[in-house]
Amino acid sequence: MPFPDAVVSSQRRLPIGAEPQSGGGTHFRVWAPAARSVAVAIDDAGVRPMEAEEDGYFAVFVPEARRGQRYWFELDGDRRMPDPVSRFQPDGPHGASEIVDPREFSWSDAGWSGPDLEHPIVYEMHVGTFTESGTWAHASRHLRDLARLGVSLIEVLPVGAFPGRFGWGYDGVCLFAPTAQYGDPDAFRAFVDEAHSLGLGVILDVVYNHLGPDGAVLQQFSPHYASQTITDWGAGFNFDGEHSGPVREFVLSNVAYWMDEFHLDGLRLDAVQALHDRSETHIVTDISRTMRAHAPGRRVWIVGEHEPQDASLLRDRGELDALWNDDFHHTAMVSLTGKREAYYTDYLGSPQEFVSAAKRGFLYQGQWYSWQRNGRGDTTRGLAPSRFVAFLQNHDQVANSAAGVRVHKLAHPGRYRALTALLLLGPWTPMLFQGQEFGASTPFLYFADHAAALAQSIRAGRRAFLWQFPTLRRMLVRGGMPDPSAWATFAQCKLLDRERMEQGPHLNLHTDLIALRRATTVLRDCAPWGLDGAVLGHHAFVLRFFGERPDSFDDERLLVVNLGPDQTIATMPEPLLAPPSRDHYWTTALSTEDQRYRGSGILPIPSNGAWVLPAESALLLKAVRR
Repeated sequence: MPFPDAVVSSQRRLPIGAEPQSGGGTHFRVWAPAARSVAVAIDDAGVRPMEAEEDGYFAVFVPEARRGQRYWFELDGDRRMPDPVSRFQPDGPHGASEIVDPREFSWSDAGWSGPDLEHPIVYEMHVGTFTESGTWAHASRHLRDLARLGVSLIEVLPVGAFPGRFGWGYDGVCLFAPTAQYGDPDAFRAFVDEAHSLGLGVILDVVYNHLGPDGAVLQQFSPHYASQTITDWGAGFNFDGEHSGPVREFVLSNVAYWMDEFHLDGLRLDAVQALHDRSETHIVTDISRTMRAHAPGRRVWIVGEHEPQDASLLRDRGELDALWNDDFHHTAMVSLTGKREAYYTDYLGSPQEFVSAAKRGFLYQGQWYSWQRNGRGDTTRGLAPSRFVAFLQNHDQVANSAAGVRVHKLAHPGRYRALTALLLLGPWTPMLFQGQEFGASTPFLYFADHAAALAQSIRAGRRAFLWQFPTLRRMLVRGGMPDPSAWATFAQCKLLDRERMEQGPHLNLHTDLIALRRATTVLRDCAPWGLDGAVLGHHAFVLRFFGERPDSFDDERLLVVNLGPDQTIATMPEPLLAPPSRDHYWTTALSTEDQRYRGSGILPIPSNGAWVLPAESALLLKAVRR
């Protein structure tokens, strides 16, 4: 427990916020050292002065306060503010807070011990665009489809309340209040409960590196919330300066809150590199420890986005279970689109890069990275491949095409199918972005609904960011960038073609690949020593998966990927292509050219002589005894 026992008693679960008590009434507690006095104004219960405690805290118990009532904090008698630890903002961040009692929700997941974290497959979801209505209730209806697909973890984009009618969630300002746009807090709980009943875990993307620019009230309660360090998105949290203790408590209370009151299965930390902390114990370590302390007896998972690719977060400090692997995405995008620009400049999309990613995780482990004019990354030696999350799409990267175009619409179908096979059969932890599994036709754009002055600033900032891509500049000059603040920009991102696409070749391919991964031990449990790879030519490469025992050949698999024209395979003197023994031969377990996936058909592998791998395709071969 990261909180002092004197504060978190049997009557309070967390040290701050409004908490209904078991005997009735509600206890309020807030950190407001910037105020001389604090009172709580409650619907139908009047204004109650709060008692000053040590270190700038104020608290009061109100016997009449109950679930569903709205309230405000009054600072110095003249400033009325929502609770910075509000559990719900039914009218948005600028409205009154609502008292929530999480104990009234009836959970049915008492037997839930956590998702499959030995072989996770992640699915990134933005609730507001996942369905037409953009609600938890509607999203719950499609959880069974994700379970059938073979997903094990749903990664939900941030849900802390943000201003406006729509947004990605990364400009949230009420970190404890699930946005009312998707439903009330119990609707989120019901979503998690239903997911657990289907064997699906739910992790939440959380933003602890900054607060959004509109509606953040923390500094009205204390200027010490903000760090002197400025991130790319504004001031960060003060994790290591004067009076940083209550700031750390605020963030760690948020971690405990999600785990306790929503039964979440983990967290995804946004932009870890922007969590500046010189304390003896880094805030990421405390976040990880708090998460695990509040999930006793459950398997939980914490993954980070860390652009500099510091693998010590996985090894030396042991804070995170996994990291996103941007290197894999970038080399795949170059291969799929041919565009080497901006942060893709240093990637070739070559067979060697894919082999290296399979064997080593990150491609940059300290080498010079010309785009940033600096060394990039850190060694991944000794780390399991599953600790790196690979993807062909995510919310950021799809939107960074400016028009929000999904990569399967930018690439040749055969090459896209081949790299989909690599993604879902490779040794890493694969992640899909919503709609990817059925080849969604809808785009995913950047959208954020703000007042006029701020919206103009956001449009300018977005335009400046996209200017790094030379191929986009003509569109930007013509003013062709979709307006992030327009309802139409948001609305066109909704997955409205799900029913039409769900029986198509994309879903067939993804379903078959995931099923094959789950059913094949050497793919599912790939260890660093169980994998080797080799380049077969300018466009082709092979990965070989070995069984657990050196004398057990039947489990071996060969993944041959050709991203170019037809490639003759069997005449090459590459030892990884050889059958495991004279008593074995290779046979096809899956071909991306299968007509189920809209390929040209599967070619048989000759038992003797040369065989040809079709252009832009992937083959998974298994060893069979003669």
